[in-house]
Amino acid sequence: MSFKLVCALSECYTDSMEERNAIEEKLAVSLKALAVKHPFEKITIKQITDGAGVIRVTFYNHFQDKYDLLEWIMRTEILMPVQILLANSMYREAVVLIFKNMQKDKDFYMHIVNMEGQNSFSEMAERGIEEILRHAIGGTELSGKGQKVWISPEFVSKYYAKAMTFVVVEWIRTGMRISPEEMAEGYEYIATRSLEEMVGEMRTQ
Repeated sequence: MSFKLVCALSECYTDSMEERNAIEEKLAVSLKALAVKHPFEKITIKQITDGAGVIRVTFYNHFQDKYDLLEWIMRTEILMPVQILLANSMYREAVVLIFKNMQKDKDFYMHIVNMEGQNSFSEMAERGIEEILRHAIGGTELSGKGQKVWISPEFVSKYYAKAMTFVVVEWIRTGMRISPEEMAEGYEYIATRSLEEMVGEMRTQ
């Protein structure tokens, strides 16, 4: 295969990926606009595709349903950007970025935060956070004296994903009034103390 042909194929692939990303972004923008005006459960695929200027078949070439699109939005815009920070042990910076990126779409998240049922906002957020934490932890196991074999990387990622999801959900439900930096500081404060320390500190105030 000639060098020119290889380059041509590479360019075609790049263009295809760029086009795919552009379509997914248009669908995401359309869903966000609809979600601030209508209950999420009542939004139809046709409304999403009409807003994005594409046909239904195009939607299903990218996503299974509107919940899959919502999860893509959360994963792409909120969670993926923090992976590099977690990989470099910049945990507070990662938490701040999560809050900041959600704050950019404040109206959107305040409208979808109360989604309940099998595809609830809380479940999607927890699943996404757990995934990036599990990736950041890698295959590390506890070692040393007093090791608890049941505290696996999976257990740790689930534990912190649940805690982080609770904090995020409560922050959104209360109107995102607290700054991302202050939220990250508060989360770190709680996460680095034992229950005994927290109770002791609160009783002495």
